[in-house]
Amino acid sequence: MKRVAFLASILAIGTMFSAALLAQQAKPPELTVRANTEFLKLPDDVYFGEAVGVSLDSKGNIYVANRGKHPLMEFRPDGTFMRFIGEGLDVYEAPHSVFIDPQDNIWYVDAGTNLIVKLDQQTRLQMVLGKKPEAWTWETHVVEHGAPGPTFFYQPTGVAFAPDGSLFVSDGYGNSRVAHFGADGHFIKDWGRRGPDPGQFNTPHTIVVDQKGIVYVGDRGNRRVQVFDAEGNLLKVWTNTGAPWSMCITPGPNQIIWIADGAAGRFYKFDLSGNILGAFGKEGKMAGQFGWTHGVACPNENTLYAAEELNFRVQKLEVQPSR
Repeated sequence: MKRVAFLASILAIGTMFSAALLAQQAKPPELTVRANTEFLKLPDDVYFGEAVGVSLDSKGNIYVANRGKHPLMEFRPDGTFMRFIGEGLDVYEAPHSVFIDPQDNIWYVDAGTNLIVKLDQQTRLQMVLGKKPEAWTWETHVVEHGAPGPTFFYQPTGVAFAPDGSLFVSDGYGNSRVAHFGADGHFIKDWGRRGPDPGQFNTPHTIVVDQKGIVYVGDRGNRRVQVFDAEGNLLKVWTNTGAPWSMCITPGPNQIIWIADGAAGRFYKFDLSGNILGAFGKEGKMAGQFGWTHGVACPNENTLYAAEELNFRVQKLEVQPSR
């Protein structure tokens, strides 16, 4: 009887610690943030539409994808305007995101044309992945009408770059999968389909890769992040993320992942083990409030750029370091 009582007490203590851990994860430390809604200076008579993507190159220049008259723009590190990018390129229908690879190439993702294009710094077209839909056969937004073939997309959402130069695509609203391509654009493999089970997706909306080649997929509809190796083997599932609309991963040896839950206006800071380190933000229109954060960039763990779909803007955010 004493042994049974002892084991019961150990189990009770373990349960209490588990409950405490869950409570800690449910209520992460609230971070203090200084927000600047006017950091990026647009030219006269030029405006953002729905701001959906933001990324930085190795020089600190800032690239913004938006659904306005000029879908891709570049700004200097101090926020002054540099240039429009890709004007006249026949890919702009529903801008979804923009990413800069380690060689400073510009990758633009369009969910309407089902295309991902690569431009160099001279804005010369380097690569096209996917195929534009044909209007006479693509009249509906229905999952079962997804594009045929593993090299085509159905409303892709994001791109992430592996240490070996290959890239992973979150494909996205229709196909609900991850596709892996070599640096030369050659298709390697894909995994996933629509569903709630581990390894399945409901709108994989954002994707990042760490310095070891581990792939983190923001499974927005299932309100989780799924972690895979480069072969598509499921390693972990994070369920304390809110609905991940966008993620970014910091450079350097101690990488941090920031996750934006767009509808809730919340940002969550994670280490690569899935431990939540802090959070901030709420829905709204004022500085430091957010209207559907659709894209986020983090050049370091305490600086963020947030592209907001509803508020037609990009905020620069300075996060007070965690103690």
